[in-house]
Amino acid sequence: MALSDPRTIGPNAIGPSAAIRRGGRPTRLEAAALGDRILDVATDLFLRRGFGATSIEAVAGRARISKRTFYHRFRDKAELYTAVVRRLLQNWLPEFDAAFEVPVPLDVLLERLAKHMLAVATSPQALALRRLLLAEAERFPELVAIAVEQGATRAIDRIATLLEDERRAGRIALDDCRFAAMQFQEMVLSIPLRRAMGFGTPLSAAECDEWAVKCVALFLRGCRI
Repeated sequence: MALSDPRTIGPNAIGPSAAIRRGGRPTRLEAAALGDRILDVATDLFLRRGFGATSIEAVAGRARISKRTFYHRFRDKAELYTAVVRRLLQNWLPEFDAAFEVPVPLDVLLERLAKHMLAVATSPQALALRRLLLAEAERFPELVAIAVEQGATRAIDRIATLLEDERRAGRIALDDCRFAAMQFQEMVLSIPLRRAMGFGTPLSAAECDEWAVKCVALFLRGCRI
């Protein structure tokens, strides 16, 4: 997956508004461009200011739309936030899912998955989203649930299914593949994420790759028959 450069999300990267025909309804392309512009603006504001400090007025003003146009598309700020989180996750997940389509040995596949998870999780945009979720978790637990469901839980489900297939084929020995998938994800992400969030020196790209390889090797030693 090509990760979005956070510098491309913001007021300086947003192009001119689509030229909507005077007196007529916008075309499908114009409507899609308008929706993308609103989400681009909202992503930048949410990640920089936080949920509480981002107003509908600010989003509408930066996107150069009326509040009436905004409410034609989103019921409220929470629905806009939901759309922002879903789009971010949709940008990050395709490469993760695509890795399962290529038949390779288990260790090779797990290394690819681990490196991808680390690259995404430690990217500036993902770290900003994590900070936002942590800041708003108490007031808006349902918004955190969206990210968990669409991100971590989906990844765990895919890895658990992979491990179950390997167990049935007799190549690994596990009693609970979902539990093992959860532990794999924690093993790969917990310390690098903590350091990326400021609790220690962040890992370099090369160190992240080395970390992924070592995590997979240790994990598989515990799974082998």
